Amino acid sequence: MSVDTKLPDETGSAAPLSLPWWTRGDTNAFFGLAFNILVNVLTLTTLSIAVVKIPSADVLGTVLPALGIALVLGNLYYMVLARRLARREGRDTVTALPYGPSVPHMFIVVFVVMLPIYLKTNDPMRAWAAGLAWAFMIGVIVMIGAFVGPFIRKITPRAAMLGTLAGISITFIAMRPAAQMWEAAWIGLPVLAIILIGFFTNVRLPGNIPIGLVALLVGTAIGWIGGYMSVPDVSAAAHDIALGLPDLRLRLLFDGLSHLAPLLATAIPLGVYNFTEAMSNVESAAAAGDNYNLRSVLLADGFGAIIGSGFGSPFPPAVYIGHPGWKDAGGRTGYSLASGAVIGLMCLLGLFGVLATILPIPAIVPILLYIGLLIGAQAFQAVPRLHAVAVVAALLPNLAEWGVGQIDNALSAAGTTADKVGMDALGQAGVVYDGLKTLGSGAVLAGLVLGTMVTFILEKRFRAAALASAVGAVLAWIGLIHASEVGWAAAPQVSLGYLFFGAVCGACSFLPGTAPAPEIDTPEPADTIEGEST
Repeated sequence: MSVDTKLPDETGSAAPLSLPWWTRGDTNAFFGLAFNILVNVLTLTTLSIAVVKIPSADVLGTVLPALGIALVLGNLYYMVLARRLARREGRDTVTALPYGPSVPHMFIVVFVVMLPIYLKTNDPMRAWAAGLAWAFMIGVIVMIGAFVGPFIRKITPRAAMLGTLAGISITFIAMRPAAQMWEAAWIGLPVLAIILIGFFTNVRLPGNIPIGLVALLVGTAIGWIGGYMSVPDVSAAAHDIALGLPDLRLRLLFDGLSHLAPLLATAIPLGVYNFTEAMSNVESAAAAGDNYNLRSVLLADGFGAIIGSGFGSPFPPAVYIGHPGWKDAGGRTGYSLASGAVIGLMCLLGLFGVLATILPIPAIVPILLYIGLLIGAQAFQAVPRLHAVAVVAALLPNLAEWGVGQIDNALSAAGTTADKVGMDALGQAGVVYDGLKTLGSGAVLAGLVLGTMVTFILEKRFRAAALASAVGAVLAWIGLIHASEVGWAAAPQVSLGYLFFGAVCGACSFLPGTAPAPEIDTPEPADTIEGEST
């Protein structure tokens, strides 16, 4: 079918659509998105080297070049989609979807997947291999989601999805940056003030200077003037600057896939979450006026994760939340590709090792804290007030998972484990370790299930709540939630608990006064989001 790319002019005749490659608004959106991606890549670089102990040569020479190629190709793809949409609909106001490394997955693959394996084996390569296998599975599940995702999103309440996302944002996105800020509060707090004022209010700087750029420059200046940074560190890191080209790491990937079973408890629910969140992002863009094809987006995200894992990157890229914000900033089809190209070039040139020594961490992480605050707040703002309880219920598994991780890491630093200390001793110290570990296993999917059950109860849809609890029983039985690994009869007691929960709900459906609550209008999500959730 031919596509009409012409618009009527003043005389009524058709005129060719003028579709610029760059606009003034693209400049504003470019600085915002590029800074967002820069912060994320700096963070994952630091986490890979400092936490998982992957050699810096491998991070700068393999992981980042693989990610850099993904950023260029992914943002190029979304620019092409935007220009096709613009020509198909005959308008020049289409905004490309933003794309980059997913923040929730970045923290989860480091602290939930790779770090425990490193602490157990003291082998960073084994941990890296597990991260690659996990990213590969995420990609496969997202591609499957391109075909089944619409149905899953249709039956899952928004409170459950946003509550789970809020749990991830508060724990794995916001808490560590908050702690790093308060290690040098004299740097982090003024940066945070600039970001909060610039992003949460309508105050604009003279000349419309990008807030993110100003925040980074101010924090960096304070850090250097106050002696927080070191010139010798910069000199040493400068020796690592070198052109890095992606190379296949299939042997490492296959090694990780051979030990895949324990990873499924996080990979499957995170993959399910990934495509449900992508659907929300596409719907957000449609509400802003740009109606993209969901299947095209999900297939691209899944393909990017699979290819990236083959080249050595355990950090799946994804479409970001924030399209309406970049659209309001004037971004059109060029800003996203420019952001991906600039950051991708930095990855290929190995510049992030130097940037990590030039830019103080407390000056960088406030943007992540802002994102965590924004996503956490949105979970309550974008659902009816009645569903606030369900949002909190969906938060709990991720809070438990984060708490267990903190306990395990602290005990490991002390040269022991929870099993060696003993559950009785931990209990006497007020630590309900077993319960936290069970609640937090498979936290993303568990949050979706709990949030769904509570939402249906709040709406007096008791039979639907019973059905949701039955789904929870099945998932617990096969170990996708509330179990340390996937297997048959993995968590039988938890599964029985879900069945009893469902039985209570089913019985209550026959009581008088249990008519379902009237249909509730769900408010639209705020369209001023400039951070990233995936």
